[in-house]
Amino acid sequence: MAMDAERRQAELIAQFSSQAVALSSAQQLAALVLEATSHPALFAFSELLALPALSMLAGTQYSSSLDLLRLFAYGTLKDYKNNSGSLPALLPDQVRKLKQLSVLTLAESTKILPYDQLMQELDVSNVRELEDFLINECMYSGIVRGKLDQLRRCFEVRCLQPVSAASLSICPMIFLYAYCIRFRYNLQLEEILHLIS
Repeated sequence: MAMDAERRQAELIAQFSSQAVALSSAQQLAALVLEATSHPALFAFSELLALPALSMLAGTQYSSSLDLLRLFAYGTLKDYKNNSGSLPALLPDQVRKLKQLSVLTLAESTKILPYDQLMQELDVSNVRELEDFLINECMYSGIVRGKLDQLRRCFEVRCLQPVSAASLSICPMIFLYAYCIRFRYNLQLEEILHLIS
């Protein structure tokens, strides 16, 4: 199951990477960032942030999209709240994703997450809402496995789902390079077929 999730992350990274390579305007790239950060199954954003094509956003009216991608790669919901004035407003799917990433970030440093800390970090007002989020949006989605301890008011993390292509057994850059070559080949093939017909 973990390998399937890793493979899915790699496929999504490759898909968004090939789209980024094919886009030529900052506006299109900003729309791609919006799509990627809203995608329900994508959790690896540092690989997208490293794409040279996305550096086209810097210094444009869409530079906040690059900052948003950086937030999804390395930040939390709390970071967004602290910098919301310089970032675009989040869609509901993006808020959910940022909350999921916040749980992952917290779970990387400690395996016992107190409810009070989670409620503060996730901007959740009650235990029921927190537990529903942990079950439905974190455990069922497969990004984290654990146990809710209502007596001790904590979430015990048992396993984190690797969300980076770097966790794959193959080198991620080789994977992306091969995918981009295949994408360019398909584009050239389409052009040739169009010229012939």
